[in-house]
Amino acid sequence: MAKAYNAGSIQVLEGLDAVRMRPGMYIGSTGSRGLHHMLWEIVDNAIDEAMAGYASQVDVVLHEDGSASVRDNGRGLPVDIHPTMGIPGVELIYTRLHAGGKFDNENYAYSGGLHGVGGSVVNALSRWMTVDVFHDFRQYQIAFESAVDEETGKIVSGRVAQKLKTVGNTTERGSLIRFMPDDRVFETVRFNGETVSRRLRELAYLNKGLTITFEDERVKQAEPAEDNDGEEADAQSGGKQVYCYAGGISDYVRYLNVDKTALHETPIYLEGAREDVIFRFAIQYTDSYTENVFSYVNNIPTGEGGSHETGFKAAYTKVMNDFARRLGALKEKDANLGGDDFREGMTAVMIAMVKNPQFEGQTKGKLGNTEVRPVVEAIVGQQLTAFFEDLKNQELCQQLIEKAVRAAKVREAARKARDVARTKNALEAAPLVGKLASCTGRKPELNELFIVEGDSAGGSAKQGRDRRFQAILPLRGKPLNVEKKRLDQVLGNEEFRSLITALGTNIDESFTLSSLKYHKVIILSDADQDGAHIRAILLTFFYRYMKELITEGHVYIGMPPLYKVQRGNKIQYAYDDNELRKLTKGSTKGYQLQRYKGLGEMNPEQLWATTMDPAQRKLVQVTIEDAAQAERLVTILMGDKVDPRREYINQYTNFDREDSFTAIADSMEEGRRNA
Repeated sequence: MAKAYNAGSIQVLEGLDAVRMRPGMYIGSTGSRGLHHMLWEIVDNAIDEAMAGYASQVDVVLHEDGSASVRDNGRGLPVDIHPTMGIPGVELIYTRLHAGGKFDNENYAYSGGLHGVGGSVVNALSRWMTVDVFHDFRQYQIAFESAVDEETGKIVSGRVAQKLKTVGNTTERGSLIRFMPDDRVFETVRFNGETVSRRLRELAYLNKGLTITFEDERVKQAEPAEDNDGEEADAQSGGKQVYCYAGGISDYVRYLNVDKTALHETPIYLEGAREDVIFRFAIQYTDSYTENVFSYVNNIPTGEGGSHETGFKAAYTKVMNDFARRLGALKEKDANLGGDDFREGMTAVMIAMVKNPQFEGQTKGKLGNTEVRPVVEAIVGQQLTAFFEDLKNQELCQQLIEKAVRAAKVREAARKARDVARTKNALEAAPLVGKLASCTGRKPELNELFIVEGDSAGGSAKQGRDRRFQAILPLRGKPLNVEKKRLDQVLGNEEFRSLITALGTNIDESFTLSSLKYHKVIILSDADQDGAHIRAILLTFFYRYMKELITEGHVYIGMPPLYKVQRGNKIQYAYDDNELRKLTKGSTKGYQLQRYKGLGEMNPEQLWATTMDPAQRKLVQVTIEDAAQAERLVTILMGDKVDPRREYINQYTNFDREDSFTAIADSMEEGRRNA
């Protein structure tokens, strides 16, 4: 019998209860990302005060009790009574959705949070929150809580626990918000100090001259660390980190390139304003063969680009082609160089300030305002032309154009190599057939490709797999480290040619995700330093030439066990030393222990049961949480410079472990996963 659906079926959620019932709609998830999103909402409000010109400092503290606080020295939240709602402004902000001062452009001309839900959502998803306001020589305080109602037995979200009151006199100004994430909502309520530190450093770069401090009371205290010169502060060492950059995004570019060889010491920095859009960009070239462009709108990272990034690239390409013809690098009969040629080796950071930004997608990853593109094109075209017309900058212009001409020649050679490879693969697929053991399934969304280290492990994997949806590609040797190689050299490597053909997507600017033959691409290598190195090489290749595979969630790392523990007929597997201790706790005998040195030691049945069976295996999905940090980490681990890699290993490796080589490999692997 169908259940009746009538007016009585409609549930009305009062106050902030809607947030608590569907938190993912407001903060994305109830996992670690959603937890940190709570903090970003409060931090962004403080940054907005600074962007509006009212605050010069923001202080963030992770407290020992698990709460977090954010303080700014801005105007202070309004404490007067709202003319129609009849309650103090600060109470309205934190107890009503879509209540805020950012719906017009009078209080905040440019802001990342335009929906008026940030503060109230954080209140709704916290056990408690206190707000202190320092205004007109008085300190005010109000408190909120999410507690069980004695009459209904249900949790009431973000209700007032202490009405606004005056607690004393003060000469300070600004706001202090402290909140305790609700462990009844979140899977974890522990903030990651390194994640918080990275985001605050990024915000300091984007807001020139703003001082941001970060203190993690949960770790051992240390002396305050200044971070004004592009050097990375140690977020896990405790104490107070201070971020302030007089050079803004120019310093940011230097920071991103600190482990690379720059072609010019001083970054190109230009800015302009037109039609309510402010656009700033900084550029520095290195001797690398890849481009790295990081864009922001009102301090929000736009990892998927958008109209501002499109406008920048179009204008930059046009201006550089014009100068290439002026300087004689391109003749009248020559075709224009492509944007990819001019951006080879470029590291660029750009930020657009837009009054009413429209983002595509819930994550705000792409700017959709079409009117921004022509404005940015005009600003970049005008400013860049004036910059290179200055006599003191023409030598740099000539240098960059010559680099682009060389890049175009290499790109053309690579294109011809790809065309030859495609033709050869279409006519004669035998070389790949002998290596790739394909699956019988014809639905890419169900199929998996295991990239396996070595012929021995490849043989076991081929015998142990489920051939209906699992394909095996053994690597017969260590692939090329692509970090310092040109595209034509990458295409000349047999292992990568086989991988490109197997995936079916092509690479670089010709990459086509819709042609992907396997929606799970799983790197399966030994749990030792050689295996970690192979994983690093493959991840670097995907990051540089098939980044969309990672950003769309198609790349995984298989986790083979390190130990086999057998008691009679019962067999258990441990994937690390901690699991082994748990399996053998309290046992001194009565079991047999085998440590696997490689995948080749497992027979097909064991490899299936431990590493390939979807019902039992462990996979780590590779994601990019922080694009700038990922870029720097790839450069450190896979680039030419030895000193930064040595420093990273010294910082993250526990040399007290007996297997120090494995410790180094593990630390590098952990760094890649975090990136």
